[in-house]
Amino acid sequence: MKSLVAVLLGCTSAAVAQTTVTHASFGKLPSGEDAQIYTVKDAAVEMRLTTFGARVVSLSTADRNGKMGGIVLGFDDVEDYVKDTKTYFGAVPGRYANRIALGKFTLDGKQYTLPINNPPNSLHGGTDGFERRNWTGKEIPNGVEFMLVSPDGDQGYPGTLTAHVRYTLRGNTVRIDYIATTDKSTVVNLTNHAYFNLAGDGSGTILDEKLTIDADQYTPIDATSIPLGELAPVAGTPFDFTTPHSIGERIGVINAQLKNGSGYDHNFVVRGKAGELRSAAKIYDPASGRVLSVETTEPGVQFYSGNFLDGSLPSRSGGKYGLRSGFCLETQHYPDSPNRPSYPSTELRPGKMYRSVTTWTFTDEK
Repeated sequence: MKSLVAVLLGCTSAAVAQTTVTHASFGKLPSGEDAQIYTVKDAAVEMRLTTFGARVVSLSTADRNGKMGGIVLGFDDVEDYVKDTKTYFGAVPGRYANRIALGKFTLDGKQYTLPINNPPNSLHGGTDGFERRNWTGKEIPNGVEFMLVSPDGDQGYPGTLTAHVRYTLRGNTVRIDYIATTDKSTVVNLTNHAYFNLAGDGSGTILDEKLTIDADQYTPIDATSIPLGELAPVAGTPFDFTTPHSIGERIGVINAQLKNGSGYDHNFVVRGKAGELRSAAKIYDPASGRVLSVETTEPGVQFYSGNFLDGSLPSRSGGKYGLRSGFCLETQHYPDSPNRPSYPSTELRPGKMYRSVTTWTFTDEK
């Protein structure tokens, strides 16, 4: 299986010499394990990653004037990540990213019960999800690969799941490959939960940043953030980002869906064929000129406008991460898919392989 995973991940040539990878200790976890931190760097981007949660700790790119600056929210100490049980800064949640209604789903006629950590639902895999685990990390050409084995029954999910997440950097593009296999039928949905602020970490809100989402439909939610079931058109609603709109332009209008999400916290149906790498979203910050373009093979992307950041967490700049000081674009399958037969399936069977690819490309506009 190891060789198969290596082939499917796509062994990258070491010819791109400008990309360097180094690693060091990031500190001790409560378990006594040592968390590692990796620095992946080239001329355009510097990214730091840790084994704790397979997460992006920091990511620096240049603004329109060539000045480098950090553009994702997070901490400089692993202890702060251990203490933070709410934001999922930069992590890979799992085994199922997003929500499952009432913490229950049925697979092959058997019902499975999950921890309720976002009452009345289960969120991001449960109370001890993948973001709380110390993954095994190793350097690879142009990046880092993390691996985690989740045993049968972990957080209520069936099957022993082996997950690999590979981050690689080439030029101005970060590529994330997700791979998973199981020995028993299960469900899986992996993503990255980075919070971006293209004006710079600690620079204030993201409300002026201009967002485009390649989606004509989205999944409306109830008051507990569970999809109602239908795929609704975005046209004529505050969810129409088919042309650029600032995040703050319509976030305060009277709208039942914005009320249910406390702002934007919704899954958008990405145009095109799931399984093919295609454009999902683009966001531009007028202040810095930075642009982030997101491509994915996933059927959806969850746009979250940082509605529950409340100023209780310290930022790297010495301030606090306040309301809407970061946004997330979580490429994924739809929320509650295990309970929605009409949605793209998240089932994974023995002998099959879950695979997902997402890219972040960083440019600037004058």
